[in-house]
Amino acid sequence: LQAMSDNEQDWLALRPQEPSPSQCCGSGCKPCIYDVYQKELAQWERAKAMQDKSLLMEKKEQSNNSELNPDTFTAFSVSSVEQLTEDTYQYKFELPGNSSLRLSLGQHIVLRGVVNGLEVQRAYTPISPRNAEGYFEVLIKCYEAGLMSQYIKTWKRGDLVFWRGPFGGFPYQPNKHGELLMLASGTGLAPMISILQSITDDEEDETFVTLVGCFPTFDKIYLKPLLQDLARYWNIRIFYVLSQETSLENLPWSYQENTFTGRLNEELMKTIVNSCRRKPFVLICGSSAFNEDMSRYLKAAGIEENSWFVF
Repeated sequence: LQAMSDNEQDWLALRPQEPSPSQCCGSGCKPCIYDVYQKELAQWERAKAMQDKSLLMEKKEQSNNSELNPDTFTAFSVSSVEQLTEDTYQYKFELPGNSSLRLSLGQHIVLRGVVNGLEVQRAYTPISPRNAEGYFEVLIKCYEAGLMSQYIKTWKRGDLVFWRGPFGGFPYQPNKHGELLMLASGTGLAPMISILQSITDDEEDETFVTLVGCFPTFDKIYLKPLLQDLARYWNIRIFYVLSQETSLENLPWSYQENTFTGRLNEELMKTIVNSCRRKPFVLICGSSAFNEDMSRYLKAAGIEENSWFVF
């Protein structure tokens, strides 16, 4: 057998590598990492057919123009790290000049990390105001055994971190819905924050909002000062459901009347839906198990499936 020619080997070395499942964040991004791979593979096949390597030069794996881009990863510098609870952190990233991410409401961005030589990608929703200039902030929960968490825990000020996006989002329009009912578990609070802030920033927007935040304990409620500020608006109500608290007596009195202990179950869902001032459109964000439970409870409370949106 004739050994593979040097030319063939050169071309094989240039062939794009198919992503591994760990590289897909599973959030239905467009383009997905697999779409990017197909595009690069077609480019490689075209260049190989024409024996012209210069056709591969347009491949931009990482961008240095510091603009967020859905196709390529861009490096952003960590400007601060703040620990919110024992396992949750708020990370702030620098944006060049006074630029802004310009995300639509509830959009997420995809983070790339390399852990033990394995590339991993995960989606996160920035919690900074949409018009924030010169920075953006992300809320991240780190898991003991999580691959990406191992990488994130090493971040410190000045580190460069690669992001691409934006993707997804909820097509929110002011005053389109009489009331929004937001059901958020843990860091599922993130996409709700930008929508809440856009409502409170717009004096013309008279949408009522009922936010239900589900956390294990009072200590694990994120962003308390921000939520307290938002709850002062005439059209915003915030409830907390604390699955591991047994009594409300230990909580500050300002939280006692709007907090429930135990889990958000079918009965509590009916109570909350019935307390809404208008028929609600529902936004749901949490783990897949949480999202499925909420959908089931909403049906039982008489909300049709076309009246909710899952992030």
